[in-house]
Amino acid sequence: MEIDTTQQVSADKNMEIDSTQQLSADTLAFARSYQIEALEMAINQNTIVFLETGSGKTLIAIMLLRSYAYLLRKPSPFFAVFLVPNVVLVPQQAEAIKMHTDLNVGKYWGDMGVDYWGADVWKQEISSHEVLVMTPQILLDGLRHSFFRLNMIKVLIFDECHHARGVFIDKVSNDEFYHRHLNSGITDLPRIFGMTASLIKSKGAKSEVGFRRQIHELEKLMNSKVYTCVSEAVLAQFIPFSMPKFKFYEHNEIPSALYVLLDEELKTLNAKHQSLLRKLDLDVMKTDSIIKKVSQIHSTFLYCLEELGVWLAFKAAESLSGYESDFFSWGQLDVFGEKIIKNFSLDATKLFATYIPSGLKWSIGDDLKSNVDAGLLTTKVFCLIESLLEYRGLDDLRCIVFAERVITTIVLKDLLSELLPRHNNWKPKYIAGNNSGLQNQSRKRQNEIVDEFRAGLVNIIVATSILEEGLDVQSCNLVVRFDPSATVCSFIQSRGRARMQNADYLLMVKSGDCGTLARLEGYLASGNIMRKESLRLASLHCLPLESNMDDDVFYLVESTGAIATLSSSVSLIYFYCSRLPSDGYFKPAPRFVIDKEMETCTLYLPKSCPLQNVCVQGNIKSIKQTTCLEACKKLHAIGALTDNLVPEIVVEEADSQKIGNEPYKDEHPVYIPNELVNLCLQEIEILYYCYQIELKQNFAYDIAVHDIVLAVRTELDSDIANLNFDMEVDRGRLSVNLKYVGPILLNPSLVLACKRFQITLFRVLLDHSVNNLTEVLDGFQLGNNLEIDYLLLPSTSSRQLLIDWDSIASVKFSNNNVNSSFKCNDCVAKAKRAKAKSGVLSTCMSQNSLVYTPHNGCIYFITGILHLNANSHLRLRDGGVITYKQYYKTRHNIRLCSDEDSLLKGIRVFHVKNYLDRCRQQKEKESSNVSSNRSVELPPELCHVIMSPISLSTIYSFTFVPSIMHRLQSLLLAVNLKKILMLNVDIPTTKRLKMVTTKGNGNSKLIL
Repeated sequence: MEIDTTQQVSADKNMEIDSTQQLSADTLAFARSYQIEALEMAINQNTIVFLETGSGKTLIAIMLLRSYAYLLRKPSPFFAVFLVPNVVLVPQQAEAIKMHTDLNVGKYWGDMGVDYWGADVWKQEISSHEVLVMTPQILLDGLRHSFFRLNMIKVLIFDECHHARGVFIDKVSNDEFYHRHLNSGITDLPRIFGMTASLIKSKGAKSEVGFRRQIHELEKLMNSKVYTCVSEAVLAQFIPFSMPKFKFYEHNEIPSALYVLLDEELKTLNAKHQSLLRKLDLDVMKTDSIIKKVSQIHSTFLYCLEELGVWLAFKAAESLSGYESDFFSWGQLDVFGEKIIKNFSLDATKLFATYIPSGLKWSIGDDLKSNVDAGLLTTKVFCLIESLLEYRGLDDLRCIVFAERVITTIVLKDLLSELLPRHNNWKPKYIAGNNSGLQNQSRKRQNEIVDEFRAGLVNIIVATSILEEGLDVQSCNLVVRFDPSATVCSFIQSRGRARMQNADYLLMVKSGDCGTLARLEGYLASGNIMRKESLRLASLHCLPLESNMDDDVFYLVESTGAIATLSSSVSLIYFYCSRLPSDGYFKPAPRFVIDKEMETCTLYLPKSCPLQNVCVQGNIKSIKQTTCLEACKKLHAIGALTDNLVPEIVVEEADSQKIGNEPYKDEHPVYIPNELVNLCLQEIEILYYCYQIELKQNFAYDIAVHDIVLAVRTELDSDIANLNFDMEVDRGRLSVNLKYVGPILLNPSLVLACKRFQITLFRVLLDHSVNNLTEVLDGFQLGNNLEIDYLLLPSTSSRQLLIDWDSIASVKFSNNNVNSSFKCNDCVAKAKRAKAKSGVLSTCMSQNSLVYTPHNGCIYFITGILHLNANSHLRLRDGGVITYKQYYKTRHNIRLCSDEDSLLKGIRVFHVKNYLDRCRQQKEKESSNVSSNRSVELPPELCHVIMSPISLSTIYSFTFVPSIMHRLQSLLLAVNLKKILMLNVDIPTTKRLKMVTTKGNGNSKLIL
């Protein structure tokens, strides 16, 4: 889709007219002298403002936008772009612009779906917004696809412009567009305005000449001149500067004998799990990937031992071994790899635990010096704790502790959570990025923690470099560098987080580490050096950067100006493939085969692509990019890419949304076989045909499976009636055999009871909740469901009585029985009673019952009665001992009234899974029921009875029913397909099932 050429001509005319007008500074009344001075320079030429954090650089950018506002106001075709390095800063900077201008501001980031926008959408955004705040990749993509032109941008603002150095997006954008236009003599280019607290992003320079060279390179890159204050004293009149303080610690390693022993045992564990991995007979690439991950975690544990101590290594292993851990994001690991890695971490946890004291009276930090002597903590950690406790008198502490590694932030937060409550009410949290894969903290949760930090609900944040930029908390009065900054920029940015007057900036340094000390002292002096060298370069003209685009290979669409380069072509091919048809089992992606000897690369595209393969010969270093660029040319030639070099399918989706149609979704109607549909007959007695689903478990487990009865309104086809197949379940193989047992007549009340039973049991197993169960059951009547009519019932082992009517009658859950008494018909008068939440419960009824506990929203199966009551002692995980009555008061704020009632032994109810989806089933296999068999002690007065009596075997057996019925339903549809087609050839039903299902999913998911 092309940009409107008439609009472009109009824009060109407007640029000629506007160029004759004189810009004037539109300042704010409270602007400082240096801000006004920087604004005047920015109006006259491209400018990089180099000022300390908190000096008001954003306000200068806003005043520049105010000065250009008359060129941006609609219906002008022009607009301004405000680039920020990360998503967090998009809303923050957009709100700042709205606060101080009357311009219309648009906000854009990747999760909004901008990748799928076309020229029409961008035209609408530009026509309604005067300032566009976005991340750099969005600007680059928009220019490459020619959704807008560079000469339509009047002001281009780079926040944290030190990121322009190196292979960052800003450099690519400048190199591909700005400098290419500048070198070709085009003058209608945007005013560039950069903001930074550090002109140097690297580790610094060894001399002033080195600083000058790097600053000059940045000026060339941005075609701008640096503005800064003559001295720090000018800024000191307006903003506070944190006081740097060095904290030296003696680096004493943990006892060598202990380290050697743990090192050897970790190596043994590593070798053990790698050996187990090789026995799985996986492919070589997958095995190597898992081994690499295990080795990385092994290295992580060694790092924790050396730098943090045994106790923190234990916490690291503990966090990485949990099946429900929030600290580990496994990414694309195979299920077997996940199992190996988690088991390795679990074994490491047990190993470290053997070297940590236990007992009710011991806890970490009781005697810090003895903890250090024993190797549980290192002197570096001890130094951090001592440094923080020096500020114990501050109730309103706001502290950020910067660490290099994600795992360090996690375990230091755990340590501080243990120690701080003994000294004050400080609350610690951690924030870390997700790139390492060691945790999966969401962006939302990170923002919540920052908000809590601002509000004083959190006092200490242990963070990686993710918080070095963009965090503005005026009350932050302490910053600690647990690990030294790696670059000048990191040093300056982290120091700038301490925004409060008289704030401290603590730098932890190992005693005798002269190299690190010298480097940090150099960082401290770097600000003045950069300021001096910037002023020295002020009189020199900025030379344009030589563009490499003329030398590089690129593809330009003349009609629109859209461009594909070697650097952009690979991502474009991947994006194109991602928009091809896909489903839950197949995600289209390109495949590359590179022959280094022949210096060739063959690109294989998915079958649904009109272009199947592209083969290119050339320089092996760039052969993949060259091949993708050639593929882009050919895809555009055949119309698969539009003139904006956008996949045609993206344009079709945008067009369908424009005319009110929903884009294609991978959802299909569900067809119900006739055999399972309600016949809509009102009869005094209803005829059902009964089939016994015989279950045989080919694995050892202490809970047996029971057969299940399927009752349908019509007799099934002969090849369905003798169905048998195997399913791979959590603990092994389950054999399923369907056998016809005969008809049965049921009156409406019995049918109603059967349906109440299966609704209750399946809702509990599928939802693990009773939120909607009361409303469903109390309003349920026979004939409510006009679509489906079949019964799934528990079976007995008796041939005379096929259906287990006692279990069917076990449903007790209803709002009407809250004050009822539940007792067994065989109970004697003296049978012991207990007060439950749903009424008085006899002893025999409490066993083999399904209960709901509203205080925690959980559902349990009661397996027995314990010789414990509310006054019995409970041992906590930390070794403490309290009574159950005290526990429920402390943990849940519940006061137990029936002190003498015996506690019930319960286990969590089972989870229902799709045992036909092999990939998903294998993924969940190892972790299934890990915690469900752990027993808990429950006071009867907290239990609301759902079903009683019902056996655990019955509940366990019904967890397999959804998978069995899905398979049966698929076969019935295959039978009906045969009848519809009226085929004369007798094809087995199993063959027809293969015809209507996908190959890789084990005949489990229909494609009809």
